[in-house]
Amino acid sequence: MTDLSRTFGKQHVDAESRTRLIRSVFSRVAPRYDLMNDLMSMGIHRYWKRVMCRAAEPSAPGDILDLAGGTGDVARALAGQQRRITVCDPSLEMMQTGRARGHTPVNWLAGSAEDLPLEDASMDLVTIAFGIRNVTRIEQALGEIHRVLRPGGRLLCLEFSRPAAWLRPFYNAYSRLVIPRLGALVSGNRDAYHYLIDSIRVFPDQQQLATLFEQAGFEQVSYRNLSFGIACLHSGTRPGAHADA
Repeated sequence: MTDLSRTFGKQHVDAESRTRLIRSVFSRVAPRYDLMNDLMSMGIHRYWKRVMCRAAEPSAPGDILDLAGGTGDVARALAGQQRRITVCDPSLEMMQTGRARGHTPVNWLAGSAEDLPLEDASMDLVTIAFGIRNVTRIEQALGEIHRVLRPGGRLLCLEFSRPAAWLRPFYNAYSRLVIPRLGALVSGNRDAYHYLIDSIRVFPDQQQLATLFEQAGFEQVSYRNLSFGIACLHSGTRPGAHADA
């Protein structure tokens, strides 16, 4: 099992404590989370998310779940005619921030990836952007995603990953030295951004995550590196014919 309840800095965090830590982190940074993403990535995260949304086009129209959708920026980008979009996130503060920003027709649902409050085979597409590394048990979350997808439905997962070898020393230095200082300056939560960087450091690399997709029962598993592997878009399909096929 890939249990991500492991050491963050010098403190061992068990599953329950880690869940509380993650929710505390996002409740504290919610008001400035999107601004911090812009600053930390120099705006490149918006390009990465556009790549994911373009990859979602073959799945339209249908029922779409944006898991760990936070403030709803991906959901707003996916919105369109005959698309029914649900944002599911454990952080009420993040979703409240998103709901206050616009009138995009989105259903907001509180819930965790490991125990989705949705019926079996109820979604045509699940997207998750920079959220799967924050689940406590990846296998359980992937199993839940597989359960709620209809046969032929797709999972698109955008996440930080392992950069190319030549880029890694510069990326690691930037992550360790610059991002926590930005977090302290803009959001007042340096420790929260230390956690976010540590969560990237211990996360499975591209091939390891693809293997977890396959072990969860997904087919047609593939991945595409973005920005030399700083981020990676994984995709997989629940076996079976799609209802519209």
